[in-house]
Amino acid sequence: MMKLYYKPGACPLASHIALYETGAAFEIEAVDTDTGRTESGADFRAINPNGYVPALRLPDGAVLTEGAAVLQLIADRHPEAGLAPAPGSFDRARLHEALNWISAELHKAFGPLFRAGTTEDEQAAARIAVGTKFDRVEAQLSDGRIWLVANQFSVADAYLFAVANWANFTGIELSNWPNLAALVDRVAARPSAQKAMKAEGLIQ
Repeated sequence: MMKLYYKPGACPLASHIALYETGAAFEIEAVDTDTGRTESGADFRAINPNGYVPALRLPDGAVLTEGAAVLQLIADRHPEAGLAPAPGSFDRARLHEALNWISAELHKAFGPLFRAGTTEDEQAAARIAVGTKFDRVEAQLSDGRIWLVANQFSVADAYLFAVANWANFTGIELSNWPNLAALVDRVAARPSAQKAMKAEGLIQ
């Protein structure tokens, strides 16, 4: 059985949602990235030497890390769930584009807002940087689409939801980007997201 190592509310929430979308059997285990220990007391660096989440242990014991890679594997192993466009298609390239951008640009922009020791000026600059990234997504969604790629819910939407939702904990008013806020609301309403957030203790 697969096992997802996660930290509540962190980016593995996207993989957690995707796993519920597939209907596959899986387990979860929380990780304290400060102590480097899992919920069961295991040394997390023995599982993922990078020390951060997510990590997905597959039934054969192999471990995959990096959120974008984990999301693509989940989608590819469960094509019936429709979480990614067909391999080789232009829409599939768009999915890769979206996942890479969320990881390299949006996710990274939030970093100073979670890092201990950052100054108020650094945090203010980070909020501006996040807002600039949100501007890009808002413009992309302004054509009336409801999902990022091929007008279908995909792992890119799950990843965007997990990261954009951090606005609620970092002093950023998500309602300033109404199209993005609407997408976040659409993902949050999905049964998979409700299950994942409850399992992580984010909602009752």
